[in-house]
Amino acid sequence: MEAVARLKNVPTSPRKMRLVADLVRGKRVGLALSILKHTPNHASIRLEKLLLSAVANWQAKNPEEKLEEADLYVKTIMVDGGRMLKRLRPAPQGRAHRIRKRSNHVTLVVDAFAAPVTADEVETTENAN
Repeated sequence: MEAVARLKNVPTSPRKMRLVADLVRGKRVGLALSILKHTPNHASIRLEKLLLSAVANWQAKNPEEKLEEADLYVKTIMVDGGRMLKRLRPAPQGRAHRIRKRSNHVTLVVDAFAAPVTADEVETTENAN
């Protein structure tokens, strides 16, 4: 069963956040946390907290399962553009240049790897039909 965590209006450009998000997409949670902890980008701090939140959400949904045995991985991570603050900066000869302060929204989905189906389970389902 999967769990979702969202982070909205992060004051970082989506392009910078995607660079870090691409590092952890599809990785196991333990490996993803260590990658984020040792990545020098500022976005890695926020993604690390978001990943821990997604794991906590998964634990809340599945109280009977142990986290160590679950074998969680980052199923999807999406970085979308958020609101854009538009500011003016003085330019030469009395002109003004527009500065766009970008933000983003991050959605992270954590899921457990499906247990491999054995031949005995396949035979029992075929015999039941």
